[in-house]
Amino acid sequence: MHENEKQVTQQTGTGQSQSNIPHEIKTIAKVTGPEIRIPFEANAVKGSINLRGAVFDDLVLKNYHETVKADSPLVRVLDKADSKEPNYIETGWFNTDNTSVKFPDSTSVWKSSQPVHFVFYGRVNRGYAPKEVGGYLMHEGPLGIINDRLEQNSYKYLRENSKGEHHIAWSQNSKGGWAGITDKYWLNAIVPQQDKNVTVHYGFVPEDHANNSGDSENQKGTYQVGFTSQQPISVGPGEVVVTDGNVFSGAKELHLLNRYEKEYHIPNFWKSVDFGWFSFLTYPIFIVLDWLNGLWGNFGLALLTFTLIVKLVFYPLASKQFHSMGKMKELQPKMKEIRERYKGDQAQMNQQMMLLYKEQGVNPASGCLPMLIQIPIFWCLYKDLYVTIEMRHAPFFGWIHDLSAPDPTNILNLFGLIPFDPSVISPLLHVGIWPLLFGTTMFLQQKLNPAVIDPVQKKMFQLMPVIFTVVLATQPVGLVIYYSWNNLLTAIQQLVIQKHMAIKEKQAISKSKKG
Repeated sequence: MHENEKQVTQQTGTGQSQSNIPHEIKTIAKVTGPEIRIPFEANAVKGSINLRGAVFDDLVLKNYHETVKADSPLVRVLDKADSKEPNYIETGWFNTDNTSVKFPDSTSVWKSSQPVHFVFYGRVNRGYAPKEVGGYLMHEGPLGIINDRLEQNSYKYLRENSKGEHHIAWSQNSKGGWAGITDKYWLNAIVPQQDKNVTVHYGFVPEDHANNSGDSENQKGTYQVGFTSQQPISVGPGEVVVTDGNVFSGAKELHLLNRYEKEYHIPNFWKSVDFGWFSFLTYPIFIVLDWLNGLWGNFGLALLTFTLIVKLVFYPLASKQFHSMGKMKELQPKMKEIRERYKGDQAQMNQQMMLLYKEQGVNPASGCLPMLIQIPIFWCLYKDLYVTIEMRHAPFFGWIHDLSAPDPTNILNLFGLIPFDPSVISPLLHVGIWPLLFGTTMFLQQKLNPAVIDPVQKKMFQLMPVIFTVVLATQPVGLVIYYSWNNLLTAIQQLVIQKHMAIKEKQAISKSKKG
């Protein structure tokens, strides 16, 4: 939802210096009168607006449930100041004159005829510190685009640094921009007029102002991100002045953010989705996945198709890799002979190995290049699965109802036949069907590679499928499906190339015999 065009009728007065404009952090006052609400409902949202103070504190998203179950509660992104988890947005005006004129807030009815100056403000308030689920993978908390730069702060930073009378932890002047508080999938933000100069602040007001205990994890209070216009507005008798601002509250759907970015000229609004340092790759990869999802109507099929595209793009490199690996396999007897002959002289052994590679035209490092190039793609895909709401609760087939969550099955309780969840003891005790399929494809791929001669390395390689199966079992199942399909395609590609190499070798031998 968004809000704009707040109208005020007042009388004119003299100007006031910008330095006297108040920028303090304030919490909403307790409502003393009865609530007067206007309910609303649209295709995607429903809620109400509190006319006492014009506070946005009631909004539910009709298209999103808290869990994959259809009867689970709808996601609530705005809630009242006296609720268990307060999330609300307020806009209004500061009186910059030293007069007794009181501007409208949550407790008062406003009318007056004496001249005043005022500034417009908007604030996003959160009365609790949520459990942060993103960890190092993504940012949760205060953020905004200030002077075309992404500015992020943590809840901890706000608690530690919101000192003094005004409880401001961070403040900066900006022309336009936007600022708010983000969760993994949801955003509450305020957007000032883009051609106006504003002061943006992040802060925290402890519940007990007199006892600010700093970085206490259990400290209660209100986190706040807001802006205040820098230029006072004058209103004369009978005049109407319009202050324009927008409010966003809802799901961080990329197409919606991009639409609002163009429609309301909001700079880099898409950056509220944390695509990370590799956003130059993560963002376009998601665009491709989203397009494929629109084509197939299933994000799982989109992942499989994307894997095919990646395979086609990197086929020339993979072909060189497999040819090199094939030659390495042929050289295994000679390599073993060199190891045995020079096992007491490591330098001489390495020298003879390099001579062998040179004579046969083999580059032992060529097999690593395709893997190194594809690592950023794997990471970006992981980010996309983790941070984009489009992937949330996206089903595949069968028992997979959420590609962004781990495979819900577990072999350790016979896939649910035993009424016990081993992952309660440790997350490592959760191994589903898709992770097992991944481990199988990894084992199959290893069998096609040249055998490892060193006994220690051989044991390590044998353990790799088991280790990766356990590690990936706790990751989004969409990523496991991608890796499994990628391994299977790689194995097929490797078999085809090896067969092609065998045919060429037979032809070469046949030709030499005829000669």
